[in-house]
Amino acid sequence: MKILYPDVEPFKQFFLKTESEHLVYVEQSGNIHGIPVIFLHGGPCSGTKPSHRCFFNPEKYHIILMDQRGCGQSQPFGELKNNTTQYLIEDMENIRIHLNIKKWLIFGGSWGSTLTLLYAQQHKEKVLGMVIRGIFLARQKDMDWFIKEVGVGMIFPEKWQQLMNSVPQYSCLDIIKELYDATFAQDEVTRRRVTKAWMEWGGQVALMADFPEEDEALAVSEKMVKQVQMELHYAKNRYFISENQILKACDVLQDIPVIIVHGRNDLVCPMEAAVSLSKFLPNAQFSILQNSGHIAGGEEMINALVDAADNMLERIQ
Repeated sequence: MKILYPDVEPFKQFFLKTESEHLVYVEQSGNIHGIPVIFLHGGPCSGTKPSHRCFFNPEKYHIILMDQRGCGQSQPFGELKNNTTQYLIEDMENIRIHLNIKKWLIFGGSWGSTLTLLYAQQHKEKVLGMVIRGIFLARQKDMDWFIKEVGVGMIFPEKWQQLMNSVPQYSCLDIIKELYDATFAQDEVTRRRVTKAWMEWGGQVALMADFPEEDEALAVSEKMVKQVQMELHYAKNRYFISENQILKACDVLQDIPVIIVHGRNDLVCPMEAAVSLSKFLPNAQFSILQNSGHIAGGEEMINALVDAADNMLERIQ
């Protein structure tokens, strides 16, 4: 059973300047002469953590973490202007160029898996390989599963109803838009109530039985409101891609080494998405983890992800 590599500190941190007001946080750790790998966090508007460096052997990998626009340590936090999927892809490419990297491995989970696939489809000649976890294809049915009553709402009906009740004059015509609009309500109480309900909904679906009991006293910060606004900004705009775009463009990825890891108990991104992707990438190594869910934690999931990164070293050197 493999575990995370020991903690490693960055040897360089900087902000990538963009064409607009955004400054993108980037850090480097591990071996600067090793295999370059970029870690893509989920969300959108999640952010990287020090533990994300530990999926990779620091003696073998040049480890690159970035906080996507408006996320984590990137500035300004929560900024939605000039913040789309295509801008994130361009930021990745500009980081690669800035660091003088010819090709790199991409490692991403959940929304990070979406971004990994989209980047590779545009820049396949720059990709050594992909390790993707918790596959999210950003199709309408993926969104419907997560937010509608006839979906994961059938598994957590009381928590789903709580989310719906947080929206003033909820109509169910366009749930995502109604939630988004409510987070920008002039009434601060409404903004914070919807933010709290959305974060608790996402936490319940992702953590399932491990989700803690609701904390009525939880203080909702303005930063939390901005985080939810960004998540809903992407969802409202269907993640700025066309329907089924990722699967339709998989033909260009056939020669790239790919490892797909997905938990059987993932309710955020159900197994169907990973199975569908594997059919379009028949050469990919596909691992179904019988006892894992959505998060990149737990012995089984950590073993699979560390092993995937180790395995890629042998395949791409």
